[in-house]
This record gives sequence, C-alpha cells and structure tokens, in this order.
Amino acid sequence: MEYTAGTIGRVFFLRVDHGEDLIEALQTVSRKENIRSAFFFLLGAIEQAELVAGPRAACVPPVPMWVKIGTPHEIIGIGNVFYEGEGPKVHLHCSIGRDEIVRTGCLRNQSKAFMVNEVCILEISGINAARVNDIEKGYSPVIFGKMDD
Repeated sequence: MEYTAGTIGRVFFLRVDHGEDLIEALQTVSRKENIRSAFFFLLGAIEQAELVAGPRAACVPPVPMWVKIGTPHEIIGIGNVFYEGEGPKVHLHCSIGRDEIVRTGCLRNQSKAFMVNEVCILEISGINAARVNDIEKGYSPVIFGKMDD
C-alpha cells in the first residue's frame, strides 16, 4: 500500500448533453482546466457505452469481459482523473441499468450521453500523482511521488 495526502482544490460542475461523449467531456475539461488529480461522481443516462464488467478469471494481467450498451440506460458513477503520459486519463466505474437489468463495470471507449449527465469534479490539490502503465500487471496504477511532467 502507498498513500499521499492533499486537499480539495477547485470544484467543477459539468453538464454533458445528449449525444456528447461522457469520457471525452471529462478529458476535455481536465485538459482545459489543467486538472492533474481529481475525484468525481456523476448521474444521468447513457445511450451507448462499452464497459469492462470484470475479468474472465482471477489472473494478472486480467482478460476483460466486455459489455456493450446500445439503448438508453440510467447511469450512476464514480471515478478519478490522473495524468498518464501527456494527458488526463479518466477512470470511471459505474452501474448502468434499464428495467430489471443492471450492469456494473469500468466505462471505456465510447460513452454517448442520453438526455443529460451531471458530473461534480473535486480537484485534489497538494499531491503529486500519475498513472503509469505496468505491462506485467496489464493496467496503469496510480503512483505517488516525484514524476516527470
């Protein structure tokens, strides 16, 4: 385990409108506002999405199980933003539901909003953190400390 401490910096409230890409909107505002570290939560509806709904087996690196959503679903999510390389990397876990079917996973790739998504972004100030790709693990964990910008 590793950890660091910081404080809440700026607070942003983002509205992602019908047809816009949720992940792209989060990356755009993070880049525009130079948000290097943040935590966010959201609610709304999504029309198209791809999410990883778990690994196929308990092994590292994981082999993802993909789920595609192609009809309007409600969404509630929580995630973070840290830079990976030259830009912001959004990590968003969510539950997406319609009628009696609910899927939970990590939203990736396309993410087309239905009607509206509302996102509250809490910037984390006073920490030095980034995502660094770990080929052996098969993912990009957050690391703390001195990193090249």
